[in-house]
Amino acid sequence: MSADGVGLLRPPRAVIRGDISWALQAALDRRGLGPVVGVDEAGRGACAGPLVVAACVLRPGDGAKLPELADSKSLTPLARDRVYERILRRALDYSIVVIPPAEIDVQGVHTANIEGMRRAVAALSQRPGYVLLDGFRVPGLPAPSVPVLKGDRAVACVAAASVLAKVTRDRIMVGLHAEYPVYGFEVHKGYTTVEHRTALAEHGPCEAHRWSFANVASAAAAHGLHPPRRVLLSAAALRAEVATGTHVVAAAGAGTPVMRENGASADDELQGARGGARVS
Repeated sequence: MSADGVGLLRPPRAVIRGDISWALQAALDRRGLGPVVGVDEAGRGACAGPLVVAACVLRPGDGAKLPELADSKSLTPLARDRVYERILRRALDYSIVVIPPAEIDVQGVHTANIEGMRRAVAALSQRPGYVLLDGFRVPGLPAPSVPVLKGDRAVACVAAASVLAKVTRDRIMVGLHAEYPVYGFEVHKGYTTVEHRTALAEHGPCEAHRWSFANVASAAAAHGLHPPRRVLLSAAALRAEVATGTHVVAAAGAGTPVMRENGASADDELQGARGGARVS
């Protein structure tokens, strides 16, 4: 119930399966809860390159103008590019936030993702009436929100956000390939494929990698490389550094602080010590 005594409609957690649907957005619009914003990200699971978050407001009932709209991962690259350009032309509003690896390394990928979603919604030119998210709740948004299970496959505005985020990120990764050609970024887009693992083992990580990720930390330690920036080490990365017999804190060298998550040291973490992240 709002402060003025008017009840606020909060749809239950949506579990939707099937083809892209405009029904949820249409229902919210009919209740006066528009504009309805879809939010999604690309690159959360990659170990190199940025995390990209997009927010998108589509015109109500615009499905006929976006016949190819679908989850970005289900589209071919050419189809994604076509849908991307059409979304840019047809959307009532959209924003795209690019979170670089350095920010991910300091905050951790989950925190960076949540913050990126807040920033993407805040960057819209109009205040949203309702926010639809792909899969999980995001606190601190400026409007009511609901997570939709597999929202990028089910809800039109979330699918549109997924296309904006993925095409933007893929183009960035193609650009990074020109700068770091030995890793094959233009093919795997920074995800941990066999080819990417092989390149990491052979060359070690570069500036575009996420040094807080366990496989990157392991490859860096094997090459005696120092983190080029502040790094929040996950529990997995801490275990990796112990498994290789090296401590990233020592490898970082003077003046490069390494933040450790859930433990003061790798040895403490293995013994189950707990605590907040800190700078070593």
